[in-house]
Amino acid sequence: MRILLDGMGGDNAPAEIVKGAVEALAESNLEITIIGKEDEIYAQLEKYEYDSQRLSVVNATQIIENDDSPVKAVRRKQDSSMVKGLNMLKEGKGDVMVSAGNTGAYMAGALLILGRIPGIERPAIASIYPIVGGETCLIVDAGANSECRPRNLLEFGIMGSLYMEKVMSRRRARVGLVNLGVEENKGTALTKEAFVLLKDSSLNFVGNVEAREVPKGAADVIVCDGFTGNVILKLSEGFAMNLLKNIKKKLTEGATTRVGALLVRNKLRELTKDFNYEEEGGAPILGVNGHVIKMHGSSGSYAVKNAILKSAVFAQQNVVEQITSAMEGVESAKQAEEV
Repeated sequence: MRILLDGMGGDNAPAEIVKGAVEALAESNLEITIIGKEDEIYAQLEKYEYDSQRLSVVNATQIIENDDSPVKAVRRKQDSSMVKGLNMLKEGKGDVMVSAGNTGAYMAGALLILGRIPGIERPAIASIYPIVGGETCLIVDAGANSECRPRNLLEFGIMGSLYMEKVMSRRRARVGLVNLGVEENKGTALTKEAFVLLKDSSLNFVGNVEAREVPKGAADVIVCDGFTGNVILKLSEGFAMNLLKNIKKKLTEGATTRVGALLVRNKLRELTKDFNYEEEGGAPILGVNGHVIKMHGSSGSYAVKNAILKSAVFAQQNVVEQITSAMEGVESAKQAEEV
């Protein structure tokens, strides 16, 4: 399995990117190609011992910055690590690409260079969401599309369901639609029409899901527009981290409570781990014609390592091919109904 890694993307590039690549190499038999300014990347690699037969560097002289206009950056910075990596993926020089760079540019680049899967109108970011005391769920879309049509939400449900089945081994994943009430007639025109499409599909649709039910594991796949999904993710992350921080503070305020803190220390660490985005490493962009993983912009080496290792499973399961086949079935059924 060949991993293409954007060596210059993200707040901590290239140091943490290179460190994460070396750590992933030590825990797998993967082949990793780091794309970026080779002098800077090799300077970081000198700090480590690694299998040089499985790690290579491809020089790229430009960097797409976070404040760059996405489409303009992709078109004008052809020798950037991100664009060069996506072109290598298209040319078959890698099986999956991983980047922590500019999200808008990464999405635009994937669309312009790799194209959409036939039948998919809007590719989406699929982000793992932690469930306390249960299995994780998947939020689709987590930030790629602020405005959607009902058809797009159906596509998100199909893609998310396939991802959970093929990558997370979740058979007949339960699909829920984020809404402000569980009743079928609740919500906006978008959610009402999307409800009908999801209900009439072959998905294991469990109906509307209120935001408060998401952390309880109400569904395996949470379908929503990208604006809503991103708010859910960031609100949950911020709330969880602040809650855990305050619990820790309360437990260490006095001598008696400090003793109690020692007794529950391991459990608190487990909870912190549950809500740490670095455990998953990255989120797949579903709907583009290639295996593409987006990491958090502030990813450290641990997140990079996990993103690389989990991206291999994404590619091994041929998720792009699975979505392509599923959408062919959807289009065939649609055409049959119209006849």
